[in-house]
Order: sequence, then structure tokens, then C-alpha cells
Amino acid sequence: MINDNFKITGALSIALNGEVVKEVPNTVVLSGKEFVASRMLGTTASVMSGMAIGTGSTAVDSANDTTLGTEDDRQTLTSSAIDATDDNKVVYTATFGAGDGSGAITEAGIFNNDTSGGTMLCRTVFPVVNKGANDSMTITWTITVS
Repeated sequence: MINDNFKITGALSIALNGEVVKEVPNTVVLSGKEFVASRMLGTTASVMSGMAIGTGSTAVDSANDTTLGTEDDRQTLTSSAIDATDDNKVVYTATFGAGDGSGAITEAGIFNNDTSGGTMLCRTVFPVVNKGANDSMTITWTITVS
């Protein structure tokens, strides 16, 4: 009997004005796992293309979360690629520039739509990162399949 424990996990790094201020684990939610399974069947669901930040603080519910608690802004991913050193990792990056989502940011998620709605791959809640109106926030999110 072969016992292979297939897992999808993730972590993100949050930089404010070029300085890393938080390293946070995330949860791949049920809709994200279903999305991965559907892609293995070749369905036409769009690839992950957007990252959102928000001010919600409700704990992640991996079985039921499909949106952020309180989405503040969503941006198109600036990059998405297989990690250069590990083929089991996908790295997504998005930048929230000056004027894009400001305030006490406490949550983030990845979606297959860069404007609104779409399927959520993962979500995380973290201690406050205060993003001023003139600040730039870059989130680098690594998803690992093991």
C-alpha cells in the first residue's frame, strides 16, 4: 500500500516600502483545493491572477472561506512562476502602491480574478500592518505542494 500525504501549504512575506515587516503562514481553503483538482482535469477555470488585502480579522475557515472578511483593495499579480530552486513551489507577487489599499491591513488572499469575485486559493489573517496612503506594500506568496 502506498501512502502519499499530498499537501498544499503556503506562506507569505509582506514588505512595506521595501522592508520585510511580516512572515505569515496561510491556509489553502477548500475552494482552492477544489480549484487545483479541477485544473488537473483540464477545466477552463482561469488561472490565479489577483491578490487582495483587507481589514477583516475573522479567523480563517478553511472549509467555508471564499472571500476576504473585509476586502480593501485587489491588484493584478505582478508575477507568478515556479520557484527557480524548487519545482514544488509556485510564487505569486503583487504590489499595492501608494493610494492602493491603505489603513490597518490584517488579511490577504489569492484569487483567479484580478478585479473582484473569482475562486479563492488561499487566505491568511495576520497582526496589523499599517499601510499609509503613500506607502507601497509588496506581498510575495509561496504555495508549496508536498
